[in-house]
Amino acid sequence: MTQEIPHRDFVRNLVADDVASGRFGRQICTRFPPEPNGFPHIGHAKSICLNFGIASEFGGKVNLRFDDTNPSTEDVRYVEAIKRDIQWLGFQWDNEFYASDYFEQLYEFAIRLIAKGKAYVDSETEDEIRLHRGTVTQAGTPSRYRDRSPAENLDLLARMKAGEFPDGAHVLRAKIDLAHPNMIMRDPLLIRIRHAHHYRRGEAWCIYPLYDYAHGLSDAIEGITHSLCTLEFKDNKDIYDWLIREVGFERPPEQTEFARLVLDYTVVSKRKLLRLVTEGRVSGWDDPRLHTLSGIRRRGVTPEAIREFCETVGVARKEARTELAAYEHAVRNDLNMRVPRVLCVTNPLKVVITNYPEATTEEFDAPYYPHDVPKTGSRTVPFSHELYVERDDFMENPPKKFFRLSPGREVRLRYGYFITCQEAVKNAAGEVIELHCTYDPATRGGNAPDGRKVQGTIHWVSARHALDCELRLYDRLFTIPDPEAGPDGQDFLSVLNPESLVVVQGAKIEPSAGNDAPGTRYQFERTGYFISDEIDSKPGALVFNRTVTLRDSWEKEKAKA
Repeated sequence: MTQEIPHRDFVRNLVADDVASGRFGRQICTRFPPEPNGFPHIGHAKSICLNFGIASEFGGKVNLRFDDTNPSTEDVRYVEAIKRDIQWLGFQWDNEFYASDYFEQLYEFAIRLIAKGKAYVDSETEDEIRLHRGTVTQAGTPSRYRDRSPAENLDLLARMKAGEFPDGAHVLRAKIDLAHPNMIMRDPLLIRIRHAHHYRRGEAWCIYPLYDYAHGLSDAIEGITHSLCTLEFKDNKDIYDWLIREVGFERPPEQTEFARLVLDYTVVSKRKLLRLVTEGRVSGWDDPRLHTLSGIRRRGVTPEAIREFCETVGVARKEARTELAAYEHAVRNDLNMRVPRVLCVTNPLKVVITNYPEATTEEFDAPYYPHDVPKTGSRTVPFSHELYVERDDFMENPPKKFFRLSPGREVRLRYGYFITCQEAVKNAAGEVIELHCTYDPATRGGNAPDGRKVQGTIHWVSARHALDCELRLYDRLFTIPDPEAGPDGQDFLSVLNPESLVVVQGAKIEPSAGNDAPGTRYQFERTGYFISDEIDSKPGALVFNRTVTLRDSWEKEKAKA
């Protein structure tokens, strides 16, 4: 007897059971239902991977539905950003729907609820409604309008739709149970008046369904079998199922909740992301410091890395924070296997090779990929009389374990020669501005025929051939792991990291990187992974964004502390 192999998470196990039993009698259908009021972020990536992944694995389909029921916050540019990011992640939806296409149907459902005595038009103010809902330990009290007749409610709803009343004059509420332990079920609001332009429906409507009214019913209209959502919607299931049954659908979709992806040193609240953007704390929704998918893409992370990260995090029933180090590890692992190596000096210090002919140039063959990467290719690196090395690779009075350049010390130039520092030239202020070194012609390629060893290897570029570039060194946007909460009740903006972006002008990169198209990724040897900025980088004005450092420098500093 063949033993069945369990699926890799509880959601897939549940779907597999439903498929095996033929529970729904039709093809599996999931959905991704974003509100078009912001750009997708890393948390959405987990949901996208889950919904699209399950549809693919079980021979089903997936709907992309925009829950666009709030005209004051929604915009077509958010719709386009969501589509673009889903496709960038490597997925394609089967059907594209909009909750705004269901406004007429939702209005007819409202009429049906009123006729059954399950809904009424309430004319209390927003504050009165909130007050009369009660508390967790105390039942609510009925609105003085709760017992309006169906005829009066139908008349008022029609007049609301016709635009007779101002915003806030009336709302349609479900009539359920004011003592219900789930406060969402205490006569929730279903439809409100809002005189606002809708990006798709224009001025056709002035009443709009609230999210809880439209969301579950939209799932039912589309025939969704599995409604996968994060844990914060667990209590909303009661109102979704109640509405679906009351308007006449036979069976609600199977709602299954899973823990959302919460990543350290990030915010994923769209309200907070919007504030960062509108207040100019970041350059836009695609700022590489944000963990929006647009920002992640501009920073140089690949969709494969995001999908692998979401797979590694997994799908769980209990909320847990994910360390940023785990995310960065996934990014490094992915980039290490796919991006070419180049030499770039971020803080140049000139080196003059005094015994090398001034007019001579030679070239070294350097591999793009290390031996353990299943890719091939190489480039030529020019070498000349004057070079640039990292300023940090020289110390005049080095400590004991410093193995790079210092007076009298020999080091290896990566792919090049052994050189020995003979003199440090200083300016009037006593600052080192230039090094005079000699090279050993017998060590071409980085090996000495006499077998002598050097402990230090440094990177460099030819001063004559190097290209100027700007480096944008991106780091964590916040200084504490949980900026959503804020320290001691302070606003999350109080923990912004002032060093989250350091712009370096005048860096020097080898010439092989100057001909590639914007959006090309590299590993700058000994420095980190970078991408040429797709918007700002151009020939003669190269701009590179740092994707991630070669290792977790924050964890090192934390360990020191």
